[in-house]
Amino acid sequence: MVNCRPSEQSGLTLDLLVVSQYYDPENFIINTVSQRLAALGHRVNVLTGMPNYPTGRLFPGYRGFAPRREAQGRVGVFRVPIIPRGSSAVQLVLNYLSFAVSASVAAFLCRPRADLVLVFQPSPVTVGIPALVVKWLNGARLIFWVQDLWPESLAATGATRSRMIIATVRRLVRFLYRRSDIIGVSSRAFEQPVRSLSPDADVRYLPNPANPEPQEPSDAPHDEQKHLLPAGFRILFAGNFGAAQGLHTVLDAAHRTRHLPHIKWILVGDGRAGPALRSRIEIEKLEDTVFITGPFPQSAMPNLLAQADVLLVALHKDPLFALTVPSKLQTYLAAGKPILAATDGETARIVREAGAGIACPAGDAEALAEATIQMSLLDATARQAMGGAGRTYYAREFALDQIVARIEGWLTELDGSRRCAS
Repeated sequence: MVNCRPSEQSGLTLDLLVVSQYYDPENFIINTVSQRLAALGHRVNVLTGMPNYPTGRLFPGYRGFAPRREAQGRVGVFRVPIIPRGSSAVQLVLNYLSFAVSASVAAFLCRPRADLVLVFQPSPVTVGIPALVVKWLNGARLIFWVQDLWPESLAATGATRSRMIIATVRRLVRFLYRRSDIIGVSSRAFEQPVRSLSPDADVRYLPNPANPEPQEPSDAPHDEQKHLLPAGFRILFAGNFGAAQGLHTVLDAAHRTRHLPHIKWILVGDGRAGPALRSRIEIEKLEDTVFITGPFPQSAMPNLLAQADVLLVALHKDPLFALTVPSKLQTYLAAGKPILAATDGETARIVREAGAGIACPAGDAEALAEATIQMSLLDATARQAMGGAGRTYYAREFALDQIVARIEGWLTELDGSRRCAS
């Protein structure tokens, strides 16, 4: 008989399968969390797809349709073939469905060793389907880490207005939630919508830590950064260029500050909205005001953020995004730089509560321009105080060690219940 007292469960080596459509070299916090759990002595494997985010094209070295195994540090990675995201809505749907099918088949045929499953769920929610296959095959326990609310995000991003599609996705989400042992939500505002679909679910708060982990930047910037970051008052946005980010509002705000030539807007990254943004910059002759650098490797980000005067987080104006806390917010707080938040709801609340910067309403280009000018007129000491306050708030609320310890504690708890039930 297994002794199920909680105190007896500590120190166990856990067999964990992480199911995530995205994994290194794609830049997501699950990379760091997985490596940290493995460093604690647990057996960690990842079931993921071929990397193609955010560009929509397969990364070099990942061509073909054969699955492949990799070792990244102490983490084993099994990649399944998928259809790349591409640039159209049809391709994106095929991308989501291809991973769900391909990973489910791989899980059924290969039967990966796992007593515990951790699902990392930004869009799409279909990532939960192969996780359930593993749960059923192994009698495993499952944690569902919700980064994005579905089906709400489908309407919020304009992906579909079809009531039938939204209703079908809602049924799928309800099905997945009700079969999860713990649902972790990255925003406290997600708790009520999740419970509305699964009233008996064990819903717990699990925010994101920073990505990458906070570190002191080197004194000299990377060579490729020197000529891409123009001199002036630098407002830097880093991340995906998608419908959710509301970056066209940023361009509207840049129009309103172009009479102040020292203010430079720098967009680091890429995504499905990238071509439209580049076209607008050229047509509207914003080349001296707005700069798109393209993506950088994760290792370059601390130096890149350190060179900014202000870090920008922006979201499209929608009730869903008022509930959302984008993972870049934690990265910005940890970087110790003042923050401009063109957002509503939770993200704006955190920035104000931390004293880390200035928040203005989502979708309001005039307010964003005014907040930018206000920030540029502050002296360096005031901006440093904002950045320091943000870093202190991060250490108290979102530090990586705290989040990983919380996940490890939940996994240990579930492993104990699994042993008692066996």
